[in-house]
Amino acid sequence: MSEPHDTVPPKAVGVAAGLMWATYVAAAVGFFMYFYYWASDDPSTAATWLAALVLGAAGLLSFVRHSVFHKADAARLGWDIGRRNNFQIEVGFANLAWGVVGLLAVFLSWSTQTIGALTLVFGIYMTAATVLHLADGKRRGALIASACFAVALWVAGVQLLTS
Repeated sequence: MSEPHDTVPPKAVGVAAGLMWATYVAAAVGFFMYFYYWASDDPSTAATWLAALVLGAAGLLSFVRHSVFHKADAARLGWDIGRRNNFQIEVGFANLAWGVVGLLAVFLSWSTQTIGALTLVFGIYMTAATVLHLADGKRRGALIASACFAVALWVAGVQLLTS
C-alpha cells in the first residue's frame, strides 16, 4: 500500500482541494440565499436557490471531485490506496444524480415540496456520511462540516415539505 501523495501529483491534490472549497462556497451561498428568502416568506425562491446551489452545483462539483479526480481526492483525504477506488467513483455518481436532479428542479420549476423531498434525501445521505466520519475518529473538521451540512439539509427539507 502506498503512502498518501506517492501516486498522485501534488498539483492534482490541489485541484481536488480547490473543488472541495468550491463545493463549500456553493453550498454556503445556497443555504444563505435559502434562509434569506425563507425568512422573507418566499419559499418558492428559497427552494430555487437551494436546488440550484446546494443540490445542483454542490452535487456536480462533488461528482467531479469524487469521480474525475478520484485519485487526487483520495490522496487529499489520506485514503490513497495507489489504485482506482471504484467505491469512491460510485459516490461521485450519487453526487451526479442529485446534482442533475437539483438543476432539473430549477429548470422545470418543480414544486417546493418536491425540492423539499430531494433535500431530505440528501440530508439522510449526509447524516449517514457524518456517522461514518464519527466512526472513523479522524478528520474532526470533516465531521463538523458534515454534521452542519446534514442538519441544514434536514431543516430545509422539512421546512419545504411542510410549506
